[in-house]
Amino acid sequence: MHPKALESRLMKAMGQATRDFDLIEPNDRILVALSGGKDSYGMLYLLQKMRAQVPFPFELVLYHLDQGQPGHDTSPIEAHMKATGLPYEVAYQDTYTRVVQLTQPGKIYCSLCSRFRRAILYKAAIKHNCNKVALGHHRDDLIETLLLNILFAGQIKGMPVKLTSERKTHQVIRPLAYVPEEELIALSEQQGFPIVPCRLCGSQLKQRAYVKNLLNQLQEHSPHIKGNILHALSNVLPSHLLDKRLLTDMAVDAKTFDDALTIGSVPAAPAPQGQDDAADEMDDAAEDQAAPLVRLGARQPDLHGAPAPG
Repeated sequence: MHPKALESRLMKAMGQATRDFDLIEPNDRILVALSGGKDSYGMLYLLQKMRAQVPFPFELVLYHLDQGQPGHDTSPIEAHMKATGLPYEVAYQDTYTRVVQLTQPGKIYCSLCSRFRRAILYKAAIKHNCNKVALGHHRDDLIETLLLNILFAGQIKGMPVKLTSERKTHQVIRPLAYVPEEELIALSEQQGFPIVPCRLCGSQLKQRAYVKNLLNQLQEHSPHIKGNILHALSNVLPSHLLDKRLLTDMAVDAKTFDDALTIGSVPAAPAPQGQDDAADEMDDAAEDQAAPLVRLGARQPDLHGAPAPG
């Protein structure tokens, strides 16, 4: 795909997610979490483009966490951050040792590792006076997480595109929620991002690899399968699920509902109309739930580049 056409598709997808969930608003100060992977580099690239186009101001602060993994080289990431001219920080905290110590044999590191990383990111947001934290999860991450939770955890749960802290002081946002992974791969190849892979748990992600392969096989038979699954996340019929908590929330008398099921008097749901087309439009436009954020503090930032506003 031509670079201009690819950039246009990506900007359209991120812009749609931003509008749908009010992800970026005037005067936001956003901590952009850079891992060294294609997704976070792509997110930064698109946020910079958006910042130049939208009719209101918002700020970006770049942040990379070196978690002490053996052989992890931060220099390519820092060079990329510095070249943007944006304020940035490369922080070091050895969570690697604790993760290895606390993870039981045969279990994967990712869940515990991500919890440590999230906690540090939230503290960094406070330190740098940021009201939002941007993470680079894309469309495929959202639908893979949904299927992982259904197949292996017995839950219907995806990833929140926007999560507000209990104190309403911070938000976690995922601007790439509608962006297909293959387009981020293409962007990375075109732009030559300096990829620094995670060497800790890449070989352990057997369940996620299984789900990714399953989706790819399904997509061979139905090209719109990923778009349909993403569309399903925004087209939920709670009354047709089995969670009685949802029935209570809908002010439905659970006993009456159970009685109706017993005597077979519950009407069938109407067949959806045009679902493939709607999902296709979503596709073309296009780990866990984050823990509550820590309380807003007042520590001064320690940044390379421009200082935070007072």
